[in-house]
Amino acid sequence: MQITRPTIATSRGPSDWFTGEVHIDPIADPAGESGFAAALVHFTPGARTAWHTHPRGQTIFVTEGVGLCQREGGAVEVIRPGDRVFFEPGESHWHGAAPERFMAHVAMHQTDASGSAVTWGRPVSDDEYHAARASD
Repeated sequence: MQITRPTIATSRGPSDWFTGEVHIDPIADPAGESGFAAALVHFTPGARTAWHTHPRGQTIFVTEGVGLCQREGGAVEVIRPGDRVFFEPGESHWHGAAPERFMAHVAMHQTDASGSAVTWGRPVSDDEYHAARASD
């Protein structure tokens, strides 16, 4: 058995990537031949990512709370604990907490050949977030 203790402190999500208060706990960083990365991401009510894409796609696994996610041009979907969401490579999307609920998920993705894992876009506006909201 091997236990690895965390060596990196929880960090606050940067305001150019997130709206609202978001905290990130790294799980795995790309190392050696592997481009795999994972993080546990905690969203306060109403907090969300900006629109973004991943060159090799992204999987999120909801661990607690209630969240929302949307791919560009698609409907807003409600996500709950145990839900797995896969965003296709290059698919513009956002995800975050429902307006009155916390949400946490494990985010997993791989870097491309240049070492890039994500391309960040514009913030999801309050009007987009509230207008697009499905029932939660």
